[in-house]
Amino acid sequence: METVVMQNGTLTVTTVPIPTPGPREVLVKVLAAGICGSDLHCLAHASELLSSTKAATGIDLFDINDPVVMGHEFCAEVVSYGPETRGTITPGTRVASPPLLLRERPILIGYGGPDIPGAYSEYMILSEDLLFPVPDSISDENAALAEPLAVALHAVNRGKLGTHDVPLVIGCGPIGLAVISILKMQGTGPIVAADFSPSRRAMAEALGADVVVDPRVTSPYDAWREVAATDDPEQMAPGNLMFPPGFRPAVVFECVGVPGVIQQILDGAPANATVVVAGVCMQQDSFYPTFAILKEIDLVFSIAFSPEEYGEVLGHLASGALKVDGLVTSRVGLNEVADAFKRLADPEQDGKIVAIPGRH
Repeated sequence: METVVMQNGTLTVTTVPIPTPGPREVLVKVLAAGICGSDLHCLAHASELLSSTKAATGIDLFDINDPVVMGHEFCAEVVSYGPETRGTITPGTRVASPPLLLRERPILIGYGGPDIPGAYSEYMILSEDLLFPVPDSISDENAALAEPLAVALHAVNRGKLGTHDVPLVIGCGPIGLAVISILKMQGTGPIVAADFSPSRRAMAEALGADVVVDPRVTSPYDAWREVAATDDPEQMAPGNLMFPPGFRPAVVFECVGVPGVIQQILDGAPANATVVVAGVCMQQDSFYPTFAILKEIDLVFSIAFSPEEYGEVLGHLASGALKVDGLVTSRVGLNEVADAFKRLADPEQDGKIVAIPGRH
């Protein structure tokens, strides 16, 4: 089969054997694979990712010199079953799954070698217990979006928004746009969003943001204060000794993942805000705790999702409650993935790109 291999900072299409599913595993044919911003960061900052993951978890995610097959957002079709499986899903059925293999030592799909490939391949293996059949009402590419949408749902859940909270989304890349889609579906608002890119701002508005600003022209925090100001004590967030009340509660979503952004948010956010860090920064960062202390800001970090949240997203996509039309801007074959990574460095060229194995 054809697969896209990352090694020594480069992406190359090569031919490798079709993987063999082990006990309780399933061989699937990849139908669509989303290219994630964290994959771009991984290619550019692999050494930082590996060292920080090792320090935090004690796990060697992969060896920087080994070939790695990325791709953790996907829709696939069941081909065959390995040993000790139930086989309850008929071959030919479309499925999606959280990117995890349930082995004695669980493996994150998208960070293994060609024998355990991610979705930038024609075939891959999945754990039977994590398969979700894809309803007919969901397209292949929207099913592949279930993973980043579940990431966004988890981030919103981590924010614990109340009835009167006003969200602010900093960064309208794929995760920021997914957060906006989730917030819109839940009826939370007004939603304020900010991004330097005109095309991303347009997508944020199309997906449901009520106020969208260019930070070079308008402060996102001033825009937030304009719509969140209130004199209703029932809606008002509490003040503190340093900052008087006067605004609805704030939940700020950091969806950039670049050093310095957390400090910018602590500087601009109102008192008593909750800041949810969903951007995956793979480099060392720093901020002044005094800003968060004096404002009594809650700083929350968010990654991945639960299987229940993944299934919930698929249900919302199937019902039509979760609107993601326009999120995917381009489709490429495996031979174009390396070029797609370069294009995604420029937000004016593309938003979300989906790879379709077999497409030329």
